Amino acid sequence: MTFDLSREQILKEIIKSGKDAVYFINNYAKISHPMRGLIPFKTYDFQTDLVNNYNDHRFTVILKARQLGISTITAAYVAWMMMFHRDKNVLVIATKFGTAANLVKKVKSIHKHLPQWLKIAEISIDNRTSFELSNGSQIKASSTSADAGRSEALSLLVIDEAAHVEGLEDLWTGLYPTLSTGGRCIALSTPNGVGNWFHQTCVDADMKENDFYLVNLPWHVHPERDQQWFDKETKNMSRRQIAQELECNFNMSGETVFHPDDMREIESCLCEPKYRTGFDRNLWIWEEYKPEFNYMLSADVARGDGQDYSTFLIFKLDTNEVVAEYQGKATPDIFADLITNIGREFGDCLAVVENNSVGWSVVTKMEELGYPNVYYSKKSTHEYVDSLMAEASGVVPGFSMTQKTRPLVVAKFEEFVRNKLITIRSKRLFNEMKTFVWHNGKPQAMKKHNDDLIIACAIGCWVKETAFSVNQRNAEYQKAFLSSMATTNKSLNTSIPGMIGYEKIQRENKLEDDMSEAKDFLWLLKG
Repeated sequence: MTFDLSREQILKEIIKSGKDAVYFINNYAKISHPMRGLIPFKTYDFQTDLVNNYNDHRFTVILKARQLGISTITAAYVAWMMMFHRDKNVLVIATKFGTAANLVKKVKSIHKHLPQWLKIAEISIDNRTSFELSNGSQIKASSTSADAGRSEALSLLVIDEAAHVEGLEDLWTGLYPTLSTGGRCIALSTPNGVGNWFHQTCVDADMKENDFYLVNLPWHVHPERDQQWFDKETKNMSRRQIAQELECNFNMSGETVFHPDDMREIESCLCEPKYRTGFDRNLWIWEEYKPEFNYMLSADVARGDGQDYSTFLIFKLDTNEVVAEYQGKATPDIFADLITNIGREFGDCLAVVENNSVGWSVVTKMEELGYPNVYYSKKSTHEYVDSLMAEASGVVPGFSMTQKTRPLVVAKFEEFVRNKLITIRSKRLFNEMKTFVWHNGKPQAMKKHNDDLIIACAIGCWVKETAFSVNQRNAEYQKAFLSSMATTNKSLNTSIPGMIGYEKIQRENKLEDDMSEAKDFLWLLKG
């Protein structure tokens, strides 16, 4: 554009630029190029479309690849908005304060390098991370503290690298009212796993379940990037990095505990349960009990009154298949009844119950109910101990989850998944695994998500592979010995309310006499 213009031409250019943000950017905005220095901003088609979307939609969420110039085009749009509109209040937040401040710097630079005649509003207050124009419009960068922007009425909120902002769910709750007078929001980011605010916002926007308009910008929207460029760029990148930086793939991005490739393998095995039963219909069964197989139940216990769930899984030990699963808000006493009943349905299988806090009441009630195969362990080593040795010193019922054992059991579960040693069919467990991430070096569920099924499954894997395997031979001796002395009905019992398609069978239980007799022959079981 020639700047030797008449007064009339200048007026026309000002009016035209004020009406059309894209025209303003392509003709008057200049940006800093790392190699070429200060250059005119010439938008690509996808950048032009994005600016138009900013105008057309009050809330815009952008799922993007790296290095597409999205932050820069957003800064140019903000510069236009502040220049040609009075009293606009813009707030920029990001995962790091420096990132937010850098976007403010870009806006200031664009304004600084405009032709003097186009600066219809001059900078009146200039600070390192904020500035104000003479028309009353202002912009500032802010940290992601709990009180960010809460006392202000915002015209535009820009959230840069939104998927990486810690605690954005709570932050958004506080910021949303500041937009109530017609304010707009632009949230942009590469993906960072599932379950966070950015992921949920994108999913809901795609389903038209919120006010955001979704823009998806993977690497190939850039006209100068082809397959050859992609192959060269990704030569030294991991699969996770490619998914996050270039492909806009939520499921394969982020610092999840379970590798994306392993998750794809699990996803291919997911299916609906054969039965949904139990008192709350939350007991899912994929396969009925078969007397020729061995089973184990592993459980994680919650109070039943909060966000956490009480959960258990039943493993077919011979094949490491998860054949049944419960996830619900059962109180400890009801949960104990449920475990006892389903354990009996599966041939009095070994019941491994986490015994911390309320878990202890579950274990003790199972003993009161006469369940014959509760998991016992040494407090010092967590080594499995046969129930017939329950009175031994230092032996407790249940599995003790501690700061020491938690990373061990999680690591064992991850090992099972990585080596394809376990078959998982549950969508509930799979969804927990998607939001199970490394946080400060510790494996845990993302905020507002759960890991109760994961912990139940992890306990089962650990017991199966370590504690239980040491005594596998003795356990087989025990099973054979007790089977020769006691006649028990191993058919599937329908004592669980709501069970579909099963016949109710009364069970003869001579367990106490059998176990008393068995104690006299411990030398045979442990020989």
